[in-house]
Amino acid sequence: MTSIDLNADLGEGFGRWQLTDDERLLSVVTSANVACGFHAGDAATMRRVCEQAAERGVRIGAQVSYRDLAGFGRRAMDVPPAELAAEVAYQIGALEVFARAAGTRVSYVKPHGALYNRVVHDEEQAGAVVDGVLLATRADATLPVLGLPGSRLLELAAKAGLPAVTEAFADRAYTERGTLVPRGQDGAVVTDPEAVVERSVGLARSGVVISHTGTRVEVRARSLCLHGDTPGAVELARRVRARLEESGVRVEAFV
Repeated sequence: MTSIDLNADLGEGFGRWQLTDDERLLSVVTSANVACGFHAGDAATMRRVCEQAAERGVRIGAQVSYRDLAGFGRRAMDVPPAELAAEVAYQIGALEVFARAAGTRVSYVKPHGALYNRVVHDEEQAGAVVDGVLLATRADATLPVLGLPGSRLLELAAKAGLPAVTEAFADRAYTERGTLVPRGQDGAVVTDPEAVVERSVGLARSGVVISHTGTRVEVRARSLCLHGDTPGAVELARRVRARLEESGVRVEAFV
C-alpha cells in the first residue's frame, strides 16, 4: 500500500496572538512543523504544541527560519553562514527542550518560508542549515531534513549523512521546474479545496502535479504539507486525509 506523511506548520502564534488551530490540526496530521521563535512562536506556545503532539503520537519537527518575526520569515535575507548555522542549532535546541519535557523528541528539521526557498538553489545557505543541524545533534547526527525534491539542501544533507526526506505541497502552485511559485505571484497559493484534495491524491499515488502553466511535473515526495495558516485549514486537512485513505493511501509519519 502507498503511504505518505501529512505535515502542517503549527505553533505559529506569539503571546496572546494565535494564527494556527494547533489542537484540532494535531488530530489530523502525522507530523507537526513547530515554529521555533524566529518567524513565529514563543516558549509557551512551543511547550503547549509539544505536549499536545506527544499526547497524540504526532512527530515533532523543528521549523527553522531566518530571524524575521515582523515578516513572518518570508522576507529575503542574507545571513552569514556561520551565523545562520548557529541560529538553526539554537532553534532546534530550544524546541528539543520542550519536546523532551513532553516525553518525546524533535524528529526532523524543516526550513520555513524564505529560508526554505533559498536553500533549494543556494549552496552556501543550504550548507549552513546542514551545519546547524549537525551542530545541534553532534552526539547523534541522524536527524532527518525535510525539503524540496532536487534541492541543494537535501543533496548536502545526504552527503553529511543526514536522512533527506522529500516533501510536496498540496496547496502551493508549482513551476515547470518543480519549484514553488513565489508567493508574490498570482495563483501561488491553491485556494480551491477540491483542487487541493485532488492534488494531494495525485501527489501521493503518482508523484505528479500540474504546474501553473498546465504541464505535468514529477514531484516524488514522502511527506505532504498543508499550511496551517490557510483559512479553513482544519476542515481541509480532514478532507485531504479522508480522500487519501479512501484512495488506498496509508497516512503515517515518515519517522
